Amino acid sequence: MLFALALLAVSALAAASLQHYARIRSSEAELLRIGGEFRRALASYREAAAPQVYPEALEDLLLDRRTGSDRRHLRKVYFDPVTGRREWGMVTEQGRIVGIHSLSQRSPMKVSGFDPENAGFEDAVRYSDWIFRAEPVPADLPPATDGALQGGTGG
Repeated sequence: MLFALALLAVSALAAASLQHYARIRSSEAELLRIGGEFRRALASYREAAAPQVYPEALEDLLLDRRTGSDRRHLRKVYFDPVTGRREWGMVTEQGRIVGIHSLSQRSPMKVSGFDPENAGFEDAVRYSDWIFRAEPVPADLPPATDGALQGGTGG
Protein backbone atom coordinates (compact mmCIF):
# COMPACT_ATOMS: atom_id res chain seq x y z
CA MET A 1 0.00 0.00 0.00
CA LEU A 2 2.78 2.43 0.92
CA PHE A 3 4.65 1.55 -2.27
CA ALA A 4 1.55 2.28 -4.38
CA LEU A 5 1.11 5.64 -2.68
CA ALA A 6 4.77 6.54 -3.32
CA LEU A 7 4.44 5.48 -6.96
CA LEU A 8 1.33 7.63 -7.33
CA ALA A 9 3.13 10.65 -5.82
CA VAL A 10 6.11 10.22 -8.17
CA SER A 11 3.76 9.91 -11.15
CA ALA A 12 1.92 13.08 -10.16
CA LEU A 13 5.20 15.00 -9.82
CA ALA A 14 6.37 13.77 -13.22
CA ALA A 15 3.09 14.82 -14.85
CA ALA A 16 3.26 18.27 -13.22
CA SER A 17 6.84 18.68 -14.39
CA LEU A 18 5.93 17.74 -17.97
CA GLN A 19 3.04 20.18 -17.92
CA HIS A 20 5.34 22.93 -16.61
CA TYR A 21 7.84 22.38 -19.44
CA ALA A 22 5.04 22.28 -22.01
CA ARG A 23 3.84 25.71 -20.78
CA ILE A 24 7.37 27.10 -21.06
CA ARG A 25 7.76 25.78 -24.61
CA SER A 26 4.37 27.22 -25.54
CA SER A 27 5.34 30.64 -24.10
CA GLU A 28 8.61 30.56 -26.04
CA ALA A 29 6.83 29.72 -29.29
CA GLU A 30 4.34 32.52 -28.67
CA LEU A 31 7.18 34.97 -27.90
CA LEU A 32 8.84 34.06 -31.21
CA ARG A 33 5.56 34.57 -33.08
CA ILE A 34 4.74 37.88 -31.39
CA GLY A 35 8.32 39.13 -31.68
CA GLY A 36 8.22 38.34 -35.39
CA GLU A 37 5.01 40.35 -35.72
CA PHE A 38 6.64 43.32 -33.99
CA ARG A 39 9.73 42.96 -36.19
CA ARG A 40 7.65 42.97 -39.38
CA ALA A 41 5.44 45.83 -38.13
CA LEU A 42 8.47 48.00 -37.33
CA ALA A 43 9.95 47.34 -40.79
CA SER A 44 6.57 47.99 -42.44
CA TYR A 45 6.21 51.31 -40.58
CA ARG A 46 9.65 52.38 -41.70
CA GLU A 47 8.96 51.52 -45.35
CA ALA A 48 5.44 53.01 -45.47
CA ALA A 49 6.30 56.70 -45.81
CA ALA A 50 9.09 59.11 -46.57
CA PRO A 51 11.21 59.95 -44.76
CA GLN A 52 11.79 56.36 -43.74
CA VAL A 53 11.77 56.48 -39.95
CA TYR A 54 10.85 54.07 -37.18
CA PRO A 55 8.04 54.81 -34.71
CA GLU A 56 8.52 56.76 -31.49
CA ALA A 57 6.05 54.52 -29.60
CA LEU A 58 4.64 51.03 -30.12
CA GLU A 59 1.17 52.57 -30.32
CA ASP A 60 2.26 54.32 -33.55
CA LEU A 61 2.19 50.87 -35.18
CA LEU A 62 -1.55 50.55 -34.47
CA LEU A 63 -2.63 53.51 -36.60
CA ASP A 64 -0.22 55.21 -39.00
CA ARG A 65 -1.59 58.40 -40.56
CA ARG A 66 1.65 59.70 -42.08
CA THR A 67 0.53 59.14 -45.69
CA GLY A 68 -2.93 60.68 -45.43
CA SER A 69 -4.67 57.31 -45.24
CA ASP A 70 -4.91 55.16 -42.14
CA ARG A 71 -2.69 52.08 -42.06
CA ARG A 72 -2.31 49.43 -39.37
CA HIS A 73 1.09 47.79 -39.12
CA LEU A 74 0.14 45.87 -35.98
CA ARG A 75 -3.30 44.77 -34.80
CA LYS A 76 -2.56 45.43 -31.11
CA VAL A 77 0.31 45.84 -28.67
CA TYR A 78 0.65 42.28 -27.42
CA PHE A 79 1.36 41.03 -23.94
CA ASP A 80 4.78 39.44 -23.45
CA PRO A 81 3.85 35.75 -23.09
CA VAL A 82 6.85 35.11 -20.83
CA THR A 83 6.22 37.90 -18.30
CA GLY A 84 2.48 38.21 -18.82
CA ARG A 85 2.80 42.01 -19.04
CA ARG A 86 2.26 44.44 -21.89
CA GLU A 87 5.63 46.00 -21.07
CA TRP A 88 8.52 45.43 -23.51
CA GLY A 89 12.17 46.38 -23.59
CA MET A 90 12.89 48.83 -26.41
CA VAL A 91 15.90 49.08 -28.67
CA THR A 92 16.05 52.69 -29.84
CA GLU A 93 18.14 54.76 -32.20
CA GLN A 94 17.75 58.54 -32.19
CA GLY A 95 14.61 58.24 -30.05
CA ARG A 96 12.88 55.80 -32.40
CA ILE A 97 12.06 52.13 -31.77
CA VAL A 98 14.04 49.75 -34.00
CA GLY A 99 13.45 46.60 -31.96
CA ILE A 100 11.83 45.05 -28.91
CA HIS A 101 12.68 42.33 -26.43
CA SER A 102 11.15 40.61 -23.42
CA LEU A 103 12.06 42.02 -20.02
CA SER A 104 12.33 38.50 -18.59
CA GLN A 105 15.68 37.59 -17.06
CA ARG A 106 14.83 33.88 -17.03
CA SER A 107 16.84 31.44 -19.14
CA PRO A 108 15.13 30.08 -22.25
CA MET A 109 14.73 26.36 -22.84
CA LYS A 110 15.15 26.77 -26.60
CA VAL A 111 18.79 27.41 -27.45
CA SER A 112 19.04 26.08 -31.00
CA GLY A 113 16.99 25.24 -34.07
CA PHE A 114 15.86 28.80 -34.76
CA ASP A 115 14.73 30.11 -38.15
CA PRO A 116 17.39 32.18 -39.98
CA GLU A 117 15.86 35.52 -38.92
CA ASN A 118 16.26 34.43 -35.27
CA ALA A 119 19.65 32.74 -35.60
CA GLY A 120 21.12 35.33 -33.23
CA PHE A 121 19.10 33.77 -30.42
CA GLU A 122 21.25 30.62 -30.43
CA ASP A 123 22.61 30.01 -26.93
CA ALA A 124 21.01 33.18 -25.49
CA VAL A 125 21.37 33.39 -21.72
CA ARG A 126 18.06 35.23 -21.03
CA TYR A 127 14.81 35.88 -22.88
CA SER A 128 15.78 39.55 -22.83
CA ASP A 129 18.63 38.57 -25.18
CA TRP A 130 16.07 37.60 -27.83
CA ILE A 131 16.01 40.99 -29.58
CA PHE A 132 13.45 41.32 -32.36
CA ARG A 133 15.11 44.07 -34.38
CA ALA A 134 13.50 45.46 -37.51
CA GLU A 135 15.40 45.14 -40.71
CA PRO A 136 14.01 45.94 -44.14
CA VAL A 137 12.10 42.76 -44.95
CA PRO A 138 11.99 41.43 -48.53
CA ALA A 139 8.39 41.15 -49.72
CA ASP A 140 8.81 37.48 -50.65
CA LEU A 141 10.09 36.40 -47.21
CA PRO A 142 7.58 34.06 -45.54
CA PRO A 143 6.78 34.53 -41.84
CA ALA A 144 8.99 32.70 -39.35
CA THR A 145 7.85 29.34 -38.05
CA ASP A 146 10.29 28.41 -35.24
CA GLY A 147 7.58 26.02 -34.15
CA ALA A 148 5.52 29.06 -33.15
CA LEU A 149 1.82 28.73 -32.54
CA GLN A 150 -0.35 30.24 -35.24
CA GLY A 151 -3.15 32.47 -34.01
CA GLY A 152 -2.72 32.53 -30.25
CA THR A 153 -4.27 34.91 -27.78
CA GLY A 154 -1.48 37.44 -27.34
CA GLY A 155 -3.45 39.38 -24.72
